[in-house]
Order: sequence, then C-alpha cells, then structure tokens
Amino acid sequence: MSGRTWHSLPEYEALRALMESGTTSKAALRLGLSQSAISRSIASLEARLGRILFEREGGRLRPTSDATQLNKRLDPLFEALDRIDGPTEPARETLRLIAPPTLAHRYLVSHIATFLTSNPNFFVSLEVASSEDVIKGIQEERFDLGLTGVELTREGVKLMPFRLSAAVCAVPKDHPLAQLETVRPEELHDQPLIALTHRHSRRAQLEKVLINSRSAPRIVAEASTSFAAVDLVREGLGVTVVNPFPVAQYRSSDVTFRSFVSPIEYRTYFLTTDHQPTPAIARAFMRHLRIHTIRTPFTQKA
Repeated sequence: MSGRTWHSLPEYEALRALMESGTTSKAALRLGLSQSAISRSIASLEARLGRILFEREGGRLRPTSDATQLNKRLDPLFEALDRIDGPTEPARETLRLIAPPTLAHRYLVSHIATFLTSNPNFFVSLEVASSEDVIKGIQEERFDLGLTGVELTREGVKLMPFRLSAAVCAVPKDHPLAQLETVRPEELHDQPLIALTHRHSRRAQLEKVLINSRSAPRIVAEASTSFAAVDLVREGLGVTVVNPFPVAQYRSSDVTFRSFVSPIEYRTYFLTTDHQPTPAIARAFMRHLRIHTIRTPFTQKA
C-alpha cells in the first residue's frame, strides 16, 4: 500500500462484513447493499492493493492472511467510528457543596447518597467548614451551594430560607424534665447545663433568656456543635438547649426533646453567589432536600 494516499471506507466496510458473514449475500444484507456492490468493492480493494483477499472454498469465501492482517489494522478506525456514531455519554455535572459540621456529617451525607443514587451522572464534592468559611467560599465562588444556620449577610452572597426551627431542650430519657410537654427557662434553674461555646451568638441569647427568668443553671460543659451537646446529654451529663434541626431526627431514640419556651428561633439557609445564575445541579439538590427532609414537631419549611 506504500505510495497510496487515498482510502475507501465502503471498501473497508465490505471487507469486514464479508469476513464476519462468509458470503456476499449475508454481507450485502448486513450493509443494506446488493451482492454485486459487495463484489465490486472487494474487487476494487484487491486491485488497489495488488493482493488476493478472499478465496472461494465450499461455497464460502475464505479470507487470506492479507485480508486478516488488513482487517486487524482497520480495527482502530472502526472503533473510532463506533464512538462517533454511538450514543454519547451524558456530561457529568459536578456540585461543589459546602456546609458546617452539624449539617454535613449526618444530614447532608445521607441526602447526598440518595441524590446521587437518583442521578448517577451527577458528582458531588462536599467541603465541611465553619459557617464563616461557608459564606466566604460562596462569596469567592469556589462553591456552587452552601448551607448554614448563621444569618450573616455578605456582598455577592444570596441567602434563601430553607428551615425554621424553635429552640428545644434535650434531656436524658429518665430525667424529670422528660415528663413535661414543654420546658420553661425557670425549670432549668440549678440544672446541669451543656452550653454552646461563646463563639455561637445563641449562647448570649440563651443567657439573656435565663437571666430574664431568674434562672441559673450550672454549666458543666461546653460544646461547639449541637450534635456534640446532645451527645453529652445522652451520656447523662446534663441538659442542653439547641436548634433541633437536624439533630432531633437522629437522636430522638436516645434523648428526649421538649419545646423550650422562649423567643429563640433558628433559620437554616441555602447560600449561592449573587453574581451568576445558580447551576441546574444546585437547584436540583435544593429541590431534593426540600422534598426529602423529614418532618419533625420542631422544624418547618421557612
């Protein structure tokens, strides 16, 4: 074939069809051509190459070694054609998601799993960070979607309300307060209390409520997340006042949650950049959370 600068795809197709089927009639049927068209293509290919490609044997055409070698060399060509003509793989969309530990480790992990099961062509990258870093990450457009329970406004960041919760008191199941329908601030007087750390604005808000009710619990420990505070309650260390979302749905079998009579409310937000449209995959994930987040007595849609 040296010196030849042109190729004929129909001739190569006839060669492969004839090698696979063994007869011109079957090759013609496979390619939707006439038998004479198959014969002409093979004759033209043999004349161009100067080689015999098929020998007749018992009513069938047996490929020669030259035909076999040529067919092997044609494999990459037809594999490439199959990729071009075949169904294209859907683009794999990626969701860059960021959230604080209280929302990420249990709640979001569970919903990411169901989201990806329902959408196998999606990909999620989850970053766990402080609420301040969540807002910063969205502001710098390093993430498509964030969740936070802290209402911090920043230029270029859009907050969309997701959940609204009233404060709850978490107590051990055998605690006297577990017998009450609701817990009032004065009923925490002299009770061992697990408080959130001072970096939480809710710590100061709770202290104000307790002072106004002349209630003085004994702070025995501090925790930086509501899950950690409730887990300390589960260990029998004391009681705590926290945002029930999402901890109540994961700890209700171990700890008793009672409404805490106070003006304390918590809001959970979706965060996106305000500089460009929200990606479709982020909108799909928000819709997934809105539909599949279970209802609890303490939390409702915002």
